[in-house]
Amino acid sequence: MKTKKRSNLIKVENFIDYKQELKIEDETFQKLMFIYSAAIRELETKIGILKDEFKILYQYDLIDHIDTRIKEPQSIKSKMKKREIPFTYKDMIENINDIAGIRVICPLKKDIFSTLELLRKLPGITILKEKDYVTKPKKSGYSSYHLIAEVPVTLSHQNIYVKVEIQIRTVAMDFWATLEHKVKYKPEEEISKQEAKEWVNCAKIINKLDNKMMLLN
Repeated sequence: MKTKKRSNLIKVENFIDYKQELKIEDETFQKLMFIYSAAIRELETKIGILKDEFKILYQYDLIDHIDTRIKEPQSIKSKMKKREIPFTYKDMIENINDIAGIRVICPLKKDIFSTLELLRKLPGITILKEKDYVTKPKKSGYSSYHLIAEVPVTLSHQNIYVKVEIQIRTVAMDFWATLEHKVKYKPEEEISKQEAKEWVNCAKIINKLDNKMMLLN
């Protein structure tokens, strides 16, 4: 897949002195979180327009709803520690691609790929990476389509490219993933092999349900 040509926007690491040590309580970190939040607002607006376009102009709910989030500071640090990434702003920006996240929830599985094609064509958005966990779900049963995109943020004196993770999934996939995440990341207990197997079985049932709903529609 060919990516779109870049304009003359600067990358987010040029916005700060990014070689310094990462400290979540300092002003630099707050500036960065503002930029990531702005990138989410930019992308959410664009996707929201697509959602409304299909509903109003074509009487079709291509997108059910949109969720957004900024990764918690401690979660960022934990991920960097787990992956043995040095605690600098440079390494955080270059290696942690899901600080800003947006989730696009579609009614049907076929809507995922229709939405994907529309996102690829969004003006100014550069797709850096794609992972298809819809066609080939993870071993855990997790299913979703992942994109890493660079989103242009326009400030008063400069324009900045910011990485945002986009997940596209069905309502049924989101139901499974939300519950699985809550159980999987309970700090007080671990999931047994039998429980993990049951979660995979549930994911398979949901996949069959998605396929059945697509046929019914």
